[in-house]
Amino acid sequence: MGGRGARGGASGAGRRRVGGLEAYTVATTEHDRATLAAVVADGADGTPTMRIDVLVEDAILTALARHPVNVLTEETGWVDNGSALTLVMDPVDGSANAAAGVPLSAFSATVAEDGVFTEALTVWLETGRSWWAKTGVPSPLRTTGRTSLTGAAVSLLRPHPANPGAAAAWWEVARRAARVRILSTSCLEGALVAQGATDAFADAATDTHRLVDIAASVVLAEAGGGAVRDVFGRAVELDTDLTRRWSGVVAATPELADELASVLRKAYQAERAAN
Repeated sequence: MGGRGARGGASGAGRRRVGGLEAYTVATTEHDRATLAAVVADGADGTPTMRIDVLVEDAILTALARHPVNVLTEETGWVDNGSALTLVMDPVDGSANAAAGVPLSAFSATVAEDGVFTEALTVWLETGRSWWAKTGVPSPLRTTGRTSLTGAAVSLLRPHPANPGAAAAWWEVARRAARVRILSTSCLEGALVAQGATDAFADAATDTHRLVDIAASVVLAEAGGGAVRDVFGRAVELDTDLTRRWSGVVAATPELADELASVLRKAYQAERAAN
């Protein structure tokens, strides 16, 4: 896939990345917000698909057609080409942001070789800034190195008041952290942890994350010294079933990832037990 750390792109990957950026730019230039936000289908995970998702994904899949790799993508789902390589891709993470003109959305792709995540690229679609890492290749990515939740800067998915356990988990983290952000783009938030812009990012026990939302963070965060966990201890692994969900945690260190997952899980379980 290729790239140069937090800002660059190399040869082949650069061309594929530009294709995705071009598709996004064309879509947001030629269509108004209502058109981009219109629900036109259901994705492979059963959730609504916006027109902006289809426009960008179709362009990328067309560009990938000449490369005989398997593809697991948010809207189309599993494309089996009988390869040992699988590209796990989210063409537009943060679709609601992108359709509304909020400049916080990302393209994200991860290569799995025989089921093991080895390379990842996340691109901030509104700016072209990118984060790349490959297992075994030295990376300029560096997390903050924070090991404790107390006083940390944490990004979280939105709170869910209709889910008392998840709401309790969300507020427990907010109480301990020094700063909480809600950006509504998991792939970009994971990349920001990998580069040291924030200490951690998490889904507060709502099982919202699909593999396409967190696969890239497995490679990017680990390249920078961080770690990815699931609140309920499930392995984040290649699975072609996009209905499978995780409550992902991306953190600056394994210690912080473990603590954050534990705090979320205990608060969630305590609220559930009390009600």
